[in-house]
Amino acid sequence: MKASVVQISANPGRVGAIVIGGEHPGLGVVRSLGRRGIPVCVIDDQHSVSQFSRYATRVVRVKNLRDEGRTVDNVMEVGQRYGLNGWVLFPTRDETVAAFSRHRDRLAEFFRVTTPGWDTVRWAWDKKNTYDRAAELGIPVPRTFNPRTEDDLADLYSRLPMALKPAVKENFFYATGAKAWRAETPDQLRDLFRRAIRQIAPEEILIQEIIPGDGQQQYSYCAFFRDGEALSSLVARRIRQHPREFGRAATYVETFASSDAPEVEELSLRFLKAINYYGLVEVEFKRDPRDGKFKLLDVNARTWGFHSIGGPAGVDFPYLQYADQMGEPVGRSVGKAGVGWLRLITDLPTAAADLLTGHTSLSAYFGSLRRTRVESVFSGHDLIPSIAEVLLLPYLVMKKYVSKSNPQPARPVARDSETRDSENIELPVSKTR
Repeated sequence: MKASVVQISANPGRVGAIVIGGEHPGLGVVRSLGRRGIPVCVIDDQHSVSQFSRYATRVVRVKNLRDEGRTVDNVMEVGQRYGLNGWVLFPTRDETVAAFSRHRDRLAEFFRVTTPGWDTVRWAWDKKNTYDRAAELGIPVPRTFNPRTEDDLADLYSRLPMALKPAVKENFFYATGAKAWRAETPDQLRDLFRRAIRQIAPEEILIQEIIPGDGQQQYSYCAFFRDGEALSSLVARRIRQHPREFGRAATYVETFASSDAPEVEELSLRFLKAINYYGLVEVEFKRDPRDGKFKLLDVNARTWGFHSIGGPAGVDFPYLQYADQMGEPVGRSVGKAGVGWLRLITDLPTAAADLLTGHTSLSAYFGSLRRTRVESVFSGHDLIPSIAEVLLLPYLVMKKYVSKSNPQPARPVARDSETRDSENIELPVSKTR
């Protein structure tokens, strides 16, 4: 399938953006910038919906975006081959953030790098670091343990049920397809620990208390952060997610007034200031009904899954990042409440399950549809990605949840033209600029 021929007003000599990862978060960046005539190059290691967007100037598929060294080599090679000097980098996956952060100096010689240095990113990349730093700052976190051997689990039996989750989520997710596992009994905890230790190092295995409640107790502080303050921000709540308890991904999200939960903003700012953060960020909390406290769960140092909610809410996050990198003035804004974001392809089964189990009602469900202002992929101005998403669904499920392929060992990118052409493939994008 090829995108249709379209004409949009992009200046071919204008500095553009490179989006690494073309799933729906990347598509949100492509559309945000492309609508303004900013050229966008998408780099991916698989087929994705962004390659079919009318706003993608160029799409290049590479073999590897999992391995840190190969990722940086591939991005540098694509940039140099197509003359993308000074373009703005937008990573959409955690492993890409880590690669860009650790190799920031090398990348910054050619690109505008939006990812902070490792001294900052390490506090978001590894959840153990995140929780340790939060505790030092007086920010509540779920009670979390880091057993190194199976014998250490005995001390936790009285605390069950608990969740087993990774400190570095990408390593675990690519190996298992899960965000966390729930253990109800000592036997289950031992069994899950054995399974986890076959996939990740013991120091990456966290055993954490389960905060009661589903996604409706989960809040996100989303911001463009610079010089110790949030220049623009919004607060959102996961109304529906899957799975319900350990949401691997949100399916319906809605903005709400930050004044209704001021602790979310205050705690987020405290953490981001302490780690000297720069750029786009989502800080996730869950409200514990047992003590009413908001407890820090995660910090995403990149564009997050539902960042495109910002546009209709009045905070266009990708463009704010791009404008700042280009030295343009960045205005201050706060997202308005009551704006919904929907991922229809996963929300339909999620909503159906919630209706069957009584977790939602028809009136609440249809109310959420009325408040929806943006869908993760569907757009009347850019239709082909939504068609492609349906056709690509079996392929994407196999890639993400079944194959669970491991990163390949790092090796230098070949420099001769014949090998390079087999390594990096420019996909046909049938359009004119």
